[in-house]
Amino acid sequence: MEASGSTPTPTLQTNLSVKEFYIAPNGADSNDGSKAKPFATLEKARDAVRLLKKESGLPSGGVTVWVRGGTYFLDRTFTLGAEDSGAPGSPMVYRGVPGEKAIISGGRPITGFVPYQGQILKTDVGAQGLSGVYFRDLFLDGKRQILARYPNADTTDPLALGWAYVDGVPAPMYKDIPGENKHTLIAKAEDFSHFTHSEGGEVFISPRYNWWNNIVTIKSVDESAHTVTLGEDCSFAIRPNDRYFVQNLLGELDSPGEWYLDRTNSTLYFWPPSPLEGKTLVAPAIKTLLKLDHGSSDVVIRGLSIECCSGTAVEFKGTTNCLIAGCTLRNIGDINGSGIDITDGKNNGVSGNDISEVGRHGIAIYAGNKVTLEEAGNYADNNHIHRMGVYFKEGCGVNVTGCGNRVTHNLIHDGPRFAVQAFGTKHLVEYNHIHDVCLETQDTGAVYTSGRDWIGARGTVIRYNYIHDIVGFGQKNANSGPEKPRSWDRFLEASGIYLDDNSGGVDLIGNVVSRCSLACIHLHDARDTLIMNNIFLNAKQCQTLYGGWTSTHHYWTRFHDGMVKGYQSIKDQPAWQGMRNIGISPDESVLTNGLVMIGNQFYCNVIDYQDSAALYRAKNIPFDRNVFDYNLVFHHGLPITNEVTYVITNAPKVTNTWEGWRELGNDQHSLIADPLFVDPGKGDYTIRPESPAYGLGFKQIPMDKIGPYPDEMRASWPIDTKVD
Repeated sequence: MEASGSTPTPTLQTNLSVKEFYIAPNGADSNDGSKAKPFATLEKARDAVRLLKKESGLPSGGVTVWVRGGTYFLDRTFTLGAEDSGAPGSPMVYRGVPGEKAIISGGRPITGFVPYQGQILKTDVGAQGLSGVYFRDLFLDGKRQILARYPNADTTDPLALGWAYVDGVPAPMYKDIPGENKHTLIAKAEDFSHFTHSEGGEVFISPRYNWWNNIVTIKSVDESAHTVTLGEDCSFAIRPNDRYFVQNLLGELDSPGEWYLDRTNSTLYFWPPSPLEGKTLVAPAIKTLLKLDHGSSDVVIRGLSIECCSGTAVEFKGTTNCLIAGCTLRNIGDINGSGIDITDGKNNGVSGNDISEVGRHGIAIYAGNKVTLEEAGNYADNNHIHRMGVYFKEGCGVNVTGCGNRVTHNLIHDGPRFAVQAFGTKHLVEYNHIHDVCLETQDTGAVYTSGRDWIGARGTVIRYNYIHDIVGFGQKNANSGPEKPRSWDRFLEASGIYLDDNSGGVDLIGNVVSRCSLACIHLHDARDTLIMNNIFLNAKQCQTLYGGWTSTHHYWTRFHDGMVKGYQSIKDQPAWQGMRNIGISPDESVLTNGLVMIGNQFYCNVIDYQDSAALYRAKNIPFDRNVFDYNLVFHHGLPITNEVTYVITNAPKVTNTWEGWRELGNDQHSLIADPLFVDPGKGDYTIRPESPAYGLGFKQIPMDKIGPYPDEMRASWPIDTKVD
C-alpha cells in the first residue's frame, strides 16, 4: 500500500552511477574508503565526499556512504552543511548496510567501578570524558536506570504510584490565588526529612494544572517551615496536592538500578541491578548526534540506529528535500531533547522510523508561514512512535507548527499527553493510528490544536484517523474546593480530538474515535469547524463536548488583543480570502447575547455508545449559529440524554432529553438506529451496506488504509507493538 497525502513519500532508486564509500568500526581514516578498506569515521567519509565533489563534481547518481555494523561513539555532533548536499535525483546518502546494525551513539561507556558502600559502587567519570557533564540518563545494556529519588519509583504502576504530594489544603484548580508563587514547595512532615541533605538535588513536579511538569534544582530548605525553595520558577504556581518527587540525592540511593551523580567531583555512584560483567553501561556525553545545517539539500539518512544523547538526536535546520528514513531512534534526549527536529525547512521528510524512549517529542516540525500561508511541505509519515515525553510530559508523538506540514500513517501510542499537536495553519493529519496516550496529564486530547491568535489551526484537516483508549490522568474533584479530598486517578479529562482555545476552521472528517475518558471530540470555543462523516464510540462522560465562552469570560478578555492582532495580520492577505468565515473579526463574532462560539457544523456522523454517558454536552452555545443534523445515533435502547447549560440571562429553556434537544432546532433529520458495524468487538467499524447511515449521507471510512504500511524504507516490518 502506498502512503496517502498531499506530498508523496520519496523512495530511493538504485543507480549504477552512484559513487560509494564505506566506514566500519575496524576501519581506518588512512584507508581509501572502499569496501575492502573502509574509513573509521563519518567525518572522514564526509571529507572524502567533499574532495570528490571539488575535483570531479557530484556523480549523476549521487553518493552513498555505507555504514557497516557496529557502534560508533561520537565525541561531537556530526554536521552536514550546504557543501555536503546532493541534488534532485542525485542524493547524498548515509545508510546502514542492510542486515547489519550500525549504531550511532552519543554515549560514553563507563567502567572502573570500585566498592563504595554495601552494593553501591562508584567511579570517576571525569576521567572518562564526562568531566563537568551533568546527565540525567544512565543506560545499562540499553535500559534506562533510575536516578536516585524519593519516593522510590514503583515498578508495579510507575505512572500513578511513587509520588509525594505538596502539603496544605487543596484549592479550586482554575481559581487564581493572590500571593502564591512558582518556586516554593511545602513538604509534608513525613517527606521533609528527605530534603535535609539535598545538595545537587532536583524536584520533578507537575504544578497546578497537571498539563506538564518541570524539573527544577533545589536552592534551599527551611526546616522550621518545611519549605523548599527552588532555583527557578515552575510553569505555574505550586499548590497543595501537586505531585512530585525529588531526585539525584545520594541519600536516596537505596534500591538496585538507582544511581547518583556528584557534579562537584564528577563521581558516579551506582547500585547495579545485576553484575556488570559483560554488560555495557553508557551515559550521554553530547547533546545532538546528527545535524543537517542551513543550505543542506537532498541528503538522506537511512537505516541507522541512533541513540544516547542529552538533546535532540537529529536536527534539520533550514534544509530542503532532506530525508531520514528507516532508522531506529531510542534512548534520546533530556527534558528539551526530541528525536528529530525540522526547523525552517521545506519538503523534508521523516519516514518509516521507529522512535521510542524520548525525553520530549518524537518528531517536531517548525516550518511554514502561517500569516502568508506559505506551506513548508515537511512530513512525518509511516513512523512508529511510543514512549515519548519521558522527561517533559507535554512531549508528544509529532508536534507541528507553522503552515502546511503533514502527519500521516503513523502509529503513536503510550505517551503522557498528545499524540499529535498541531499549531499554525493548513496542516494535514490523516491515516494515523493512535491509542493509549494522555497517560499522565489532564485537560488533554490525542490530537490537539489551539487558536488564541484567531488564525490558529485554520485550514487544518484531521481525517481518517483511528483514535482509541485515550486515558487522562489527574486530580479528581479538581474544582470542588477544600470540602472534598482530592485524589489522583486515571480516566478523566481526555478527549480524542481537542480543538482548544478558539481553534478555527478545522475539518474533522472520517475519523473513528473510541473509548475516551471525557469525550470523543472537545471543542473549547472552537469556531467554523466542519465535523462530518466521523464515527464516535463509547466516550465515558459525553460523546461530543462543546464549551463556549462569552464576551465577558476571562479567556475571551485575556486573549482579545492577541486575537485582534492575529486577525489584522491576515485580513488583507490574498491567500486568506478563501478561508472559511475568515472575514469575521473577533469583535464581529460576538452576538447580542454575549455568546461567541459560532460557525460549527456537525453532519452525517455515527454515534454509538452503551453506558450512561451523555450524547451531547454543550455550554453557552447559540444553536442558530451551530448546526447538528443528519446524524445516526444509537444508545442500545437506553434513554438519550444531553447536558445543555448557559450562564447568560434569558437563556432558552432546555430539557436535556432527545426531544428537548430537537426542540432547540438540532438533529431535525437525524435518526436513532443501529449503525450495523461489521464486527465492533474486534475493532472492525466498517458499516454494512444495509446500514441506515448511508441514507443520511454517510460514506464508508477506509479503515484498511489507517496506520503504517510496508515499505522498503520502514525500519521494521511487521511492527512490534509490545511495550515493556
